[in-house]
Amino acid sequence: QVQLVESGGGLVQAGGSLRLACTPSSRIFGRYVMGWFRQAPGKEREFVAAVGRSGQGEYYADSVKGRFTISRDNVKNMVYLQMIGLKPEDTAVYYCAAANLVGSPSTYSYPANYNYWGQGTQVTVSS
Repeated sequence: QVQLVESGGGLVQAGGSLRLACTPSSRIFGRYVMGWFRQAPGKEREFVAAVGRSGQGEYYADSVKGRFTISRDNVKNMVYLQMIGLKPEDTAVYYCAAANLVGSPSTYSYPANYNYWGQGTQVTVSS
């Protein structure tokens, strides 16, 4: 069983920055593709970013490309989402997720493909 704990959410003004962190409990962290998703009130959970097992290969939703950066540290057992140029439409609960996926990175954007999820951290961007 893999448990994920997110941190780093908060309230920020438009144009500001935040860094989210996710700590998986499992010692086999390096075997999982790690992703970030978000869900705004009244909307479906949507893909934000994912990173491959070795840390090589980063994938982003079009809405966050150039503003968000996902990274992982397999030694420290951490995954991060650096967010800059935040917009009010980025307001959502952000979830860290782990997937024991093999195959094309095109599968990384589907929530159903992820095996484990964190509880989420709220990000609110004021205008």
